[in-house]
Amino acid sequence: MSEIDVIAPNLKRRLSGVTATVVRLIPVQARMIGIVATGPGLPEDVPHVPLWRVPFLPRRPRVWHARRNSDLLAGVILKRVFRMALRMVFTSSSPRERSGWTRWLVSHCDRLVATAPKNAAVMPMPCTIIPHGVDTQVFQPQPRGFFGRPDTRLIGCFGRVRDKKGTADFVTALCQVLPQRPGWGGVIMGRIQAKDEGFAAGLRAQIAQAGLADRIVFHAEAALAQMPQAYSDLAIYVAPSHLEGFGLTPIEAMACGVPVVATRGVGAFDDQVEDGVTGHLVSAAAPDQLAEVLAGMIDAPVPLAAMAGVARAHVEARFSLRGEAEALNALYRDLLAT
Repeated sequence: MSEIDVIAPNLKRRLSGVTATVVRLIPVQARMIGIVATGPGLPEDVPHVPLWRVPFLPRRPRVWHARRNSDLLAGVILKRVFRMALRMVFTSSSPRERSGWTRWLVSHCDRLVATAPKNAAVMPMPCTIIPHGVDTQVFQPQPRGFFGRPDTRLIGCFGRVRDKKGTADFVTALCQVLPQRPGWGGVIMGRIQAKDEGFAAGLRAQIAQAGLADRIVFHAEAALAQMPQAYSDLAIYVAPSHLEGFGLTPIEAMACGVPVVATRGVGAFDDQVEDGVTGHLVSAAAPDQLAEVLAGMIDAPVPLAAMAGVARAHVEARFSLRGEAEALNALYRDLLAT
């Protein structure tokens, strides 16, 4: 195990955004540096070491890159109790004000990373800004047909179906836009938790009342491997969230050649979407404004096609997974050299 330079803990078994980050990023990083994950439930293709073996690794400096408080606490214990020579790194991917507990944990860190400037602003120490990226070899344009509606141009909204994701704003906007625009439809794809079933039922009732039950449809959450096909079946992707830590869906959609409408001031959407070039930014919780923007895009097919034409190149230049991996690896090497 002497080749291990970096350990990325993932101590939460339930699938989450952090787990997804570890799973997609570490195999790319491992081509360039000795990095492994540790924790339960990791796929076999992710280089990893069992947590119980970590304290018994040969004694030399290593980086411990945590993305949750629990992962950071484990690093503090390994460093203070087991006397491991760890260089501590923590990534902030949330714009929420940090608690005293988090601030205490972060005080043990050698370097902080933030995925967006607003996430760095809530941290007690300066951060290096390294945005998330997507694998543009995976997320790329695919043949249409995933949703089985070949004669309909689709506007999509993917992710958890709940109020904070802006799903109601999306439905309200489409109910204003679609009646006058035949040939267009909408799709809402994502998980509906038991506590949100009433919310989803209300949306279905709103759609039915507008006479659009056959044009705005719900679709079950797709597997990760199917997501490029799902994005590629859209003419426009909408990210109407009220709150995000970072938010990957806009850059995933653009990597598949799909223009994006996203909410201004939410997550990293302002940095991801070049307003008027790769899509548009709108105010959060403003369905009338969203409807106006969508109507303008639908009614101007030439500018819409131009946005689709530049969306992928924009992601390749600024938000590639390889770029994220290289930036993190450079930070690790700098820490290990000190």
